[in-house]
Amino acid sequence: MSDALSEAKGFVKSVRVFLAVSGAIALIAGLILLIWPGKSAVIVTAIIAAYLIVAGLVYIALGIFSKEKGGWSRVGHIVLGLIYIVAGVIAFTNLAAAAATLAFVVAILIGVSWIIDGIVSLSLLGKSGSKVWTIIYSILSIVAGIVVLFSPLYAAVVLWWILGIALVVLGIVQIVRAITLGKDAKDIEDTLKSEV
Repeated sequence: MSDALSEAKGFVKSVRVFLAVSGAIALIAGLILLIWPGKSAVIVTAIIAAYLIVAGLVYIALGIFSKEKGGWSRVGHIVLGLIYIVAGVIAFTNLAAAAATLAFVVAILIGVSWIIDGIVSLSLLGKSGSKVWTIIYSILSIVAGIVVLFSPLYAAVVLWWILGIALVVLGIVQIVRAITLGKDAKDIEDTLKSEV
C-alpha cells in the first residue's frame, strides 16, 4: 500500500510542478505582452525572422545535398531557401516595421478567414440542425471579418491585448490549480492513512 501511495504522491508532485511552472510562464508572458506590447511584438518578429533564416538554410542544404530528389525539386528547395533567407534578413533590418507588417498581414488573414467562415456556414444552412443559430453565427462572422479588414492594425492591437490578458488569466488559474492540487492530495493522503 505504501508503494502505491508513494507513487501517487510522486505523480501529484510532478503534476503540481508542471502546473506551477506552466502557469508562471503563461503569467509572465501575458504580463510582458501587456506591459511592453511593442517590444514583445518585435521579439516575436525577431524569432520568426530567425526561424526563416534557419529554415532557408535547411531548404538550401536539402536542395544541394539530396541526391534522390530530381533536378526541379532540388532547384525548388534552393529557391525556397533563398526566399526564406531574404525574408528573414529583410525582417531583421527593421524589426519594428516587420512587426507592424506582420500584425497587418495576420489581421487581414483573420478578417478574410472570418468572412469565408461565415459564407461557408451560410452555404451549409440546409444541412444545419439549427438554422437560426447558423444564420446568427454567419452574420456575426462576416461582420467581424469586414470590421477587421477596415481596421487591421487596430484589430491586431486588440487581438494582442486579448492574448496578453488570456495568458495572465490562464497563468493565474494554473498556479491556483497547482496550489489547490497540493491541498487536495494532502486531504486524500490523510484519508487513506486513516483507513489503513
